[in-house]
Amino acid sequence: MNLRTWKTILGLCCSCGAALAQPAVPQTHPLQGRIWDVHAQQFVTEDALYQRAAGARYVLLGEKHDSAVHHARQLDLLQGLAARGVQVALAMEQLDSEHQAALSAVQSQGVVDAEALADAGQLNRKGWRWPMYKDLIALAAQRHWPLRAANLSRVEARKIALGETTPALPGATPVQQAALEDDVVQGHCGLRPESPRLARTVLAQRARDARMAQVLDAVGGPVVLIAGSGHVRSDRAVPRYLAAPDRALSIGLLETAGTLAAPLQYDLAGFDLVWFTVPTDRPDMCATPLPGVAAPAIPSSSPKS
Repeated sequence: MNLRTWKTILGLCCSCGAALAQPAVPQTHPLQGRIWDVHAQQFVTEDALYQRAAGARYVLLGEKHDSAVHHARQLDLLQGLAARGVQVALAMEQLDSEHQAALSAVQSQGVVDAEALADAGQLNRKGWRWPMYKDLIALAAQRHWPLRAANLSRVEARKIALGETTPALPGATPVQQAALEDDVVQGHCGLRPESPRLARTVLAQRARDARMAQVLDAVGGPVVLIAGSGHVRSDRAVPRYLAAPDRALSIGLLETAGTLAAPLQYDLAGFDLVWFTVPTDRPDMCATPLPGVAAPAIPSSSPKS
């Protein structure tokens, strides 16, 4: 066997070994990036989603607060509306309504810098993981869309949770109350189902939903709300407090989970459309139990809702 033949054989062996040593290519989840129409029970395109949003009075965009992917999809939707010439207001859970006057004053001066606008609205940068919301605010400012601070303040929410004040709210059905209690228990580490604080904390959560709805109604025209997914559900959250809930489009950004490959394997209740995304790798938020909304140590802007 001549030298050239040996080199050829050795080269082939090395190539095979390198190929065998290559890590397996991860498989993309079958739902990732797809949009499911909950009522029509079918997948739709991004263009169809943007068209639906362009015709809605209220567009409610649910999110996992710490998901960069969710914020990117929200930006896509806002850009889709802008491309269609739709003028909206951008309302945000991340801004407390008590700071609206200062925010509006800065916008009226023609300020389009997102940092300056976040300062005016006193956005809690640490609690909301700034700059995750910077691009959304920047786009709204550049398009001269009004920014609306939509959330109940921490002070108001805490007074409700402590029983110092009681908001006037429409009643919740037993099913809605049970679902809200489960949401609060899941979202507030250390708060047990049997806790006497649970009912008051749920009341504070409902008051936040009602305040957001009030802010959306006050806009008087098309408005997009950025909020946690639990707040945009029509079965128990913001939409039920709106003046015209039938004109709301609730879009849930949901992370895919393991082997759950069919839309109906997910909790879709209260959403009109669901946009599936890759999950975010996050630590156990309850590894160190937290005392919940009634405790002064926990900022109201802690991204758990």
